[in-house]
Amino acid sequence: MPGLIPPATLEQIRAACDIVEVIGGYVPLKRAGANFTALCPFHREKSPSFNVNPHKQIFHCFGCHKGGDVFTFVKDYENIGFLDAVRRLAERAKIPLNFENSPGQQQAREIKDVLRQIHDQIAQRWHAALLNDAAGQIARDYLAKRGVSAEAIKLFRLGYAPDKWDDTVNWAKSKNHDLALVEQGGLILKREGADGHYDRFRGRLIFPICDEQGRIVGFSGRILTGDEKTAKYVNSPETPIFTKGKVIFGLDKSRRALLDKQFAIICEGQLDLIACFMAGVQNVVAPQGTALTADHTRILKRYVNEVVLCFDSDNAGQKAAVRSLDILLASGLAIRVATLPSPHDPDSYIKANGAAAFEQLIQNAEGFFDYYLNRLCAQNDVATDKGRAAVLKAMAEAVHKTGDAVLADKHAQKTALRLGVAVEATRAEFRKISRGGGPTAPSADEEAMPETEEIARPPQTELWLLKLLLNNDSLAAWAERHLDPAWIAHPLVREIVSTRLATEREQSWHSVAEFAARLEGDAARSLLTEALAESRALPQVEQQLADVTLRLRNQFIDRQVAELTRRVSDPACSDAEQEHLIRERHALQQTKRQQLSTITSPALQTSAGR
Repeated sequence: MPGLIPPATLEQIRAACDIVEVIGGYVPLKRAGANFTALCPFHREKSPSFNVNPHKQIFHCFGCHKGGDVFTFVKDYENIGFLDAVRRLAERAKIPLNFENSPGQQQAREIKDVLRQIHDQIAQRWHAALLNDAAGQIARDYLAKRGVSAEAIKLFRLGYAPDKWDDTVNWAKSKNHDLALVEQGGLILKREGADGHYDRFRGRLIFPICDEQGRIVGFSGRILTGDEKTAKYVNSPETPIFTKGKVIFGLDKSRRALLDKQFAIICEGQLDLIACFMAGVQNVVAPQGTALTADHTRILKRYVNEVVLCFDSDNAGQKAAVRSLDILLASGLAIRVATLPSPHDPDSYIKANGAAAFEQLIQNAEGFFDYYLNRLCAQNDVATDKGRAAVLKAMAEAVHKTGDAVLADKHAQKTALRLGVAVEATRAEFRKISRGGGPTAPSADEEAMPETEEIARPPQTELWLLKLLLNNDSLAAWAERHLDPAWIAHPLVREIVSTRLATEREQSWHSVAEFAARLEGDAARSLLTEALAESRALPQVEQQLADVTLRLRNQFIDRQVAELTRRVSDPACSDAEQEHLIRERHALQQTKRQQLSTITSPALQTSAGR
């Protein structure tokens, strides 16, 4: 992916996005000397080990060893690809990407920028109307009745669209916005069989819909009168900046809590989410104007490994929970279901029982299949053959979708116990369903696949070499002439040093952050940022580099001599080969007694000659 974008463009974006400002927008940073620290956003810790270096424009965590530049942080924090991270930072810095610079792409980008601006402006207008206009009293009364605080109104930027056919149309004209573009953004509609436009949102409480970056991309409007012929909610249509199936309401505000809690509470409506969030239960999201989609679950998977469905207690809400199964299973997310007592939804339950009771209800949420078995048994008369058969069939079909043989057997036993039938008979029925096709459990070979072996820590000498070389640019020229990367045993240290020496030969060194982007793999970047996080001023760095280089050369020779000795001792080695190997060994031992080749610095001359 980095190859798609010219290095000069990446460097321009990196330079425009100060790492302290970017990371500070995600986590609170505290100055510590020349650097900044925080609790690491990538693992749980009680004392801060996450370090941001503004001079070198890198970050490193001494707890989990994650590190890199501003692109790495956004990529890992948002759980997105490198290209998406570059796009986000380029948008932040208002820098066009060269590979997206065709006339069509440039025009599409400009349209999106204008539409976001229009959405932000109309959101401000509607928010002011809610707070100040006499006509907005009906919306203020409704929110007061629902217990929505002034703080929540401000945080979620709630608004009121005046009950007029042309308020937004006239507003757009006053701002000199192109009405065709405002129509494309879904805010107004063209009159059928006549000239002109009319407002889509009229006389409604407005919920702005934000993307993950907090930019308003659409709206949801709730009716405030009792007109049964009018839809309860009107939502923005699909537009260049809004796709319903890819936007999750509240995610821009709940991302931090999702990462901390490692599970997401999914509720149905905006007011439910607002009630949860303001009560302190902030790891909560809501699908926007549609059922859960594969894109929704893919986005959630970036942040959590488990979801708790907390839909309304009515039949429609419970059906929605069951319909979510296939999508959630396909995503690999673990699923639990919190059952609210009738007639509650999350909003009313919190107001009636408090946030602590709601959190306990979430904590006690049962696994999806336990919930589903209870629901099936409540819907069917398990005292009859017909009822038992219906429960058995539905459970077998649902569990089979997991492709998990152990889970299937577990719930076959639970189903048998609940129905009062033999376990073996239930297992047989479950197996019948599984023969119909569908996902299967991993094979023994697949389960036996070992995880990637973790690379060992470098020897202290090689780690010290990294610290010296990467924290002192002036040493690179000497190292390029005297240090052979083959002397380095650790593969990642060898890769980093080889790359650094190559930049010196090619005169292509720009910055530490740019150099980090050249490295392949997170492990190499982590080791790099650990070395760069050295904050002490190291004394006599030229002499130290010579000492370390000489030590590495001699250790390399010792390894070569040991290997030759082993081969000489091999009974299968011929006399002629033995003689050749002994000469090689003697030559290496002679080399070890010599100093490093010509050294220009007097300090290095003294050190290397020891």
